[in-house]
Amino acid sequence: MHLVLIVVHVISCFAIIGIVLLQAGKGADIGSAFGGAGSQAVFGSMGTPTVLGKITAAIAAMFTITSFSLALLGGERGGSVVREAAPPPAAAPAAGTPTPGAPAAPASPGAPR
Repeated sequence: MHLVLIVVHVISCFAIIGIVLLQAGKGADIGSAFGGAGSQAVFGSMGTPTVLGKITAAIAAMFTITSFSLALLGGERGGSVVREAAPPPAAAPAAGTPTPGAPAAPASPGAPR
């Protein structure tokens, strides 16, 4: 299920990019507002929706739904990326006690054996 959602999400991502690039821009309308007489209004009504506009809306809805679904599914298995703090170092042994695995210190010359 998770893998299917990822595949649909990636396909819808590329599809929405392609369809938006195919549509005509609004730059011509804005340019005609400053001296051109061909435009009725810069930010006015869009008129009738085109086929590409309807396809864009459908793919955008699919993209949004898959985004929310992946966010909900990803929240279940999310964890912290911060590593646990290192344990504090052990206390240093006293000066007279030998550490395990270390060779014993030689006895002083006048000490009894």
